[in-house]
Parts: sequence; C-alpha cells; structure tokens
Amino acid sequence: MSSSPPDAAAGKLVDRLAIRFPRATREHIATTVAEEYESLSDSRIRTYIPNLVERAARSRLQHEVVRLLPAD
Repeated sequence: MSSSPPDAAAGKLVDRLAIRFPRATREHIATTVAEEYESLSDSRIRTYIPNLVERAARSRLQHEVVRLLPAD
C-alpha cells in the first residue's frame, strides 16, 4: 500500500494548518503532515487516518511553535 498521503487531502490540511500556525513555514507543515501520514501507513483501518494525521500534526506544531516563542 502507498505510504504517500492523498494529495488533495494533504494539501487542504496544510492550508488549514498554515492559517492556524502562521509562524511555521509551509514547507515545515507539509513535512510534518507527510511524516504523520507515513507513521500511519501500515494501519489496517484507513477510515480515520486523515483525522488522526490532522490531530497529530496540529499537536506537534503547537509544541514546536511554543518553543519558538520568545520567553518574557
């Protein structure tokens, strides 16, 4: 089975995450999404993969953006 994400779904997800995380580069967001799809590529039940990828990518980006913020 292919490990690459469905292009249209991944593109829309990158668009949504780019709006939510303007401090992250689009390239970084796309890489994060691709890595999350890859981590689930061997899953037997594929129905929820887009939801799981979005949740995992959003969580990763939240943690990364918090580290990038300057300390007060």
